[in-house]
Amino acid sequence: MKIGKRTRISQLIACFATASLALTACGGDGGAGGGDGGEMADKEITIGVFSGWEEGIAASYLWGHIFEEAGAEVSYQTAEAGPVFAGVSRGQFDISFDAWLPATHKDYWKQYGDKLEDIVTWFDNAPLTIAVNKDAPIKSLAELKANADKFKNQIVGIEPGAGLTQITKEDVMPQYGLSNMKLVTSSTPAMLAELKSAVDKGENIVVTLWRPHWAYSAFPIRDLEDPKDALGAPEEIHAFGKQGFSEEFPTATKWLKNFKMTDEQLSSLEEIMFNKNNGKKNEASVEEWLKDNPDFMSSIKEG
Repeated sequence: MKIGKRTRISQLIACFATASLALTACGGDGGAGGGDGGEMADKEITIGVFSGWEEGIAASYLWGHIFEEAGAEVSYQTAEAGPVFAGVSRGQFDISFDAWLPATHKDYWKQYGDKLEDIVTWFDNAPLTIAVNKDAPIKSLAELKANADKFKNQIVGIEPGAGLTQITKEDVMPQYGLSNMKLVTSSTPAMLAELKSAVDKGENIVVTLWRPHWAYSAFPIRDLEDPKDALGAPEEIHAFGKQGFSEEFPTATKWLKNFKMTDEQLSSLEEIMFNKNNGKKNEASVEEWLKDNPDFMSSIKEG
């Protein structure tokens, strides 16, 4: 039987429709590994992680787990804040989770912000703090100058390049006349080790810290009052990506827009990751936390 032109066109359309349905069934939003991340299947995602910033490490491995479940291959690159901002701005890293704005990382945001995507504010009440052992003889930063010798004339800080270090050096210490004290910087793990040692020995110590942080549940410590507001108002924690991240990963961006953590959620994840597992089993820590928080994934994917 002779097949007319219109019949042939109809058959071609049917074939294309069948092929399209097959592709949708095989791929579509499903992606590799049984996830529903669509465009993330078989893609490589590099997460820039701030060295020693526990909340950012926790969020990074949490999202690394989510990206991997959607089929992506995830790698982590750890560095201080400045190199991470620079790396994301150049596209070396795809995303990072620990921009403290508007104050702590304002200089980095001013330098690199026009080459970044501000994806989501996932934590909105994050104050910088100066903390002491709970039985310390002072309650306020205003009392620290007169009692410096009781704290070995030093404030134990974190990384030299951290925004908190800069604010402590340039704002807190000048405003409270603490030129008689030394700001000792090295790393966050070193600061926490000093804090643990002092608490165990029953000695006074003053450290630069921030909330949320698992140290507040692990050690008997409290914040010094800041009557001059030298540390600034509580800040927001942002996830930020390279330019074009939202176009390359639209499903991931949609999920990220739903990302919020409460103080209790973040503290409990950090407690498992850094106190229980000593920062050595981050992927397993995330899996354990997700089992304890079964509604979290649905809140991310469904809003």
